[in-house]
Amino acid sequence: MKIIYFHGFGSSGASGTVEHLRNLLPEDEVIAPDIPVDPVDALPYLKQLCADEQPDIVIGTSMGGMYAQQMRGFVRICINPALNMSTMSGALRTGEHKFFNGRKDGQKTFRITRDIIQHHNQMERQQWKDITDWDREHCYGLFGIHDTVVNTYDLFHKHYPHATRFDGEHRLNEKVLRKVVIPLIEELRGKAE
Repeated sequence: MKIIYFHGFGSSGASGTVEHLRNLLPEDEVIAPDIPVDPVDALPYLKQLCADEQPDIVIGTSMGGMYAQQMRGFVRICINPALNMSTMSGALRTGEHKFFNGRKDGQKTFRITRDIIQHHNQMERQQWKDITDWDREHCYGLFGIHDTVVNTYDLFHKHYPHATRFDGEHRLNEKVLRKVVIPLIEELRGKAE
């Protein structure tokens, strides 16, 4: 299978989650791009990447889950999706920030401007458009019951029937990947065959 993984805010395609996914799914291809900071650049880039690569599954965590939700026409797993980043207290703050992981372009820091926050807000207001019946049935939300960063279960479940809570926090670890995410991937693999 081919999987595209979208990382969370301030992270990169070189996150620990990507490494765990590759180790737990050694027979599968896991593509993990560095997502541009501004959604004006990020959303078209990710849509084009999916169109070019034609993944079997798109997986995203946090901010990446919000982007994954918008990849219409693909099977998606959205883990603790940050569907309202622009209005979450403290999530998007103007100023200079450090990336959590190394980026392919070597950048160590990024800047959040008022324009970028506004772009997030505009995108968030548009993110529910054009959801088809097929998309509703092929988008899965996983929500950690101990997540103190993002709580979008109700918002997600308003649009998609497959919303599940799991025993975990906002950030993924290998245990949650093994117990929650990998079994869902295997279930979806079985449906695709």
